Amino acid sequence: MERKVMILSAGVGSGHNSAAAALQRNLANRPDVSTVTTLDILTTTPEFYRTVYDDGYFEMVAKAPWLVGWGYDQADAPFQLGSRVPWWDQINTTETVTRIKEFSPDIVLATHFLPARIVANLQSAQELFTRMAIITTDYDVQGLWITNTFSRIFLAREESRQYLIASGFPEDRLTASGIPVRYEFGQQVDRPAVLAQFGLRDGVPILLISAGAAGGPYALRIVQQMQARTEPFQAVVVCGHNADLKRDMDTLVGDDTDRFHVLGFTTAMPDLMRVASIFVGKPGGLSSSEAMAAGLPMALINPIPGQEVRNSDYLLEQGAAVRNNYETTIGWKLGELLADPARLERMRAAAQATGRPGAASTVVNDMLGDRDGQLWISDKAQRSLREASHLDKPDRPASPKQRLRTLIDTSSGRSVALITDGQLKELSKVMWASGTGMTLERARLREITTLQLDPTLVTMLRNVLAHRPDLKVSIT
Repeated sequence: MERKVMILSAGVGSGHNSAAAALQRNLANRPDVSTVTTLDILTTTPEFYRTVYDDGYFEMVAKAPWLVGWGYDQADAPFQLGSRVPWWDQINTTETVTRIKEFSPDIVLATHFLPARIVANLQSAQELFTRMAIITTDYDVQGLWITNTFSRIFLAREESRQYLIASGFPEDRLTASGIPVRYEFGQQVDRPAVLAQFGLRDGVPILLISAGAAGGPYALRIVQQMQARTEPFQAVVVCGHNADLKRDMDTLVGDDTDRFHVLGFTTAMPDLMRVASIFVGKPGGLSSSEAMAAGLPMALINPIPGQEVRNSDYLLEQGAAVRNNYETTIGWKLGELLADPARLERMRAAAQATGRPGAASTVVNDMLGDRDGQLWISDKAQRSLREASHLDKPDRPASPKQRLRTLIDTSSGRSVALITDGQLKELSKVMWASGTGMTLERARLREITTLQLDPTLVTMLRNVLAHRPDLKVSIT
């Protein structure tokens, strides 16, 4: 059976689009896929909205990073900010909605939380019938990624999966796949060819200093400090799209081109990362997962409060990175690493053990091999999940009515809905129930008035049934 697949991303930075590109590359020439399209949803929004969403975020990172961290923490728990798309986003994504509905995908792969929430809202309103995978792009999962309906959530690491299971999410809907990275990271590199291409010498440690896609000025400070070091090394400095930074870097390096090789934006990062000795830069989700897939130790600079700090914590815990807390000691710390080859080798082994170069294949194979429908989460179950995953009310356990119950399709063994115990008791009064099982019937739902059952629960159950007249479920 050939299916249409739509990959939805948002160009806030480069990571979400990089993950989308990795998925598209993996889907190419699949015999069970008829059409694949990738959409950066910000390209379908008004210019003002796009500027605020993208540039506004990085302006805040530069001038008020504490506010970014505060905002991340405020939305950390699942459903902390609800599951609906805010009115401001709805107004500015009308063309996005039109494009999605016109394509009418059989499968959606979302590498950013905003398109995931848009698709979930369309599914809830029965304006779109599809199966959606949410593919997170940082090592920790954050609440904004969680929608009220999804087929699977693909997570960067097992601890994030265990966190959601402990909160009450069904484990059959959660996969620790890693973050999708480009195909090349899973292949052997022609090291002599790469060294020759960039004028690098074999046997001398290579620092890969990344200023990020936008070209962060911190790279200048790193190079200034490395100019004073006496350890043998050679550095490739990647300035991204920042032409001013590239010009300033060329001026700073001057004639010292034997040690420093300055590049602008390059598509050769997979090659450079697979021949380098140390990656020096920020712990974005994609750059970190690419480094790990390449078996490349990291020296981390200026992590953004929130997701990048948590990425940093994980990489340090794995033993694959060091973190520079003082901008004035970056050169010293890199010198310490260069002087300790045994430590660098241990970090490289840790990076290789952490890397998941096959993540894109895992996502694609699981979604194409899956035939079951979505998981649906009731409004009251969302509230219970939010409270279960947060530690702000440790002395107030959920009341019996708030406890979660999972409805499982008896024919497939897959979870289909999360409701509360109170909702289950109400539902048992109007549906055929026996022991630990129940039959949901579309005709019976039509007969139920809002006085008998929560209308939002009735709407959700209609979505669970989809086109089926009835469904037998077991209850756990």
